[in-house]
Amino acid sequence: MNNDIRRVIDKYKVSPKRLTIKSNAKIIDDKIVIKNRKNSNLENIYKYLKSRSFDYFPELLDLFDDYEVYPFIEDIYEPREQKAMDLTHLLSLLHSKTTFYREVDINHVKEIYEDMIMNLDYLYNYYNDLITLIEKEVYMSPSSYLIARNINIIFESIYYSRDSLEEWYKKKEDNKNERVVNIHNNINLEHYIKNEKPYLISWNKSRIDSPIYDLLSFYKNHYLEFDFDDLFHYYEGFYPLKEDEKLLLFSYMAMPFKIEMENDQYKMCIKINKMIDYLYKTSNLIMNYQKKKKG
Repeated sequence: MNNDIRRVIDKYKVSPKRLTIKSNAKIIDDKIVIKNRKNSNLENIYKYLKSRSFDYFPELLDLFDDYEVYPFIEDIYEPREQKAMDLTHLLSLLHSKTTFYREVDINHVKEIYEDMIMNLDYLYNYYNDLITLIEKEVYMSPSSYLIARNINIIFESIYYSRDSLEEWYKKKEDNKNERVVNIHNNINLEHYIKNEKPYLISWNKSRIDSPIYDLLSFYKNHYLEFDFDDLFHYYEGFYPLKEDEKLLLFSYMAMPFKIEMENDQYKMCIKINKMIDYLYKTSNLIMNYQKKKKG
């Protein structure tokens, strides 16, 4: 047994009769949680959040060289749809309490722009070459047929993502200041716990950045499960996004995945269907948002 873990057991007088391993966490007798330490700045993050009156995270009991120690918090059951709404509200609270403005770093803006343009160009060339090869097939495989039938939504998504990015870049060039917050940066329903109050756990990736990155990770982790039309509308009721933030968020969201080719047709069709579902759902979400804006 690791020395740090032995020290935790001795210090908190827990007898390891039951050990539950969940992701990178070790839960001892439903009393103590020991997690691998991945962020050397974690203590300062918690102090900062508390200073902004945001204390919706488990109390940090101890820090060791390689581990963090927390009390075990039982997650009370509630429907996942309700959890998603509660998590959305908690996100808006996190962002509103940690908002500040700083001078736009044009070099950082350029870096984001150039990286995304490079990715979009790569995806365009990749799918253009792929559809060219597919059209030469005498008999299309099921996966080839799926791609050929849906190639328009793939290219339309790339075009839309690029157009939104270009518009975002022009706005950022004209802006002197930008809004940033303390983002959690790993938003997943598994990182939300509800007991006497709500908690966000797993803050190892937290940083100061645009609020859109929390919304993006939430969407990409759960786009098939929830109605994000309602969730984004609910979020904006508490913390409305600025125009440049929406442009970058939608540009990221609309970008297709790269489908890695393999010989197993069953697996290929699942992967392709998943991406196509993602692109259609994203397209509808953005279209509905723009209709509401015009209305």
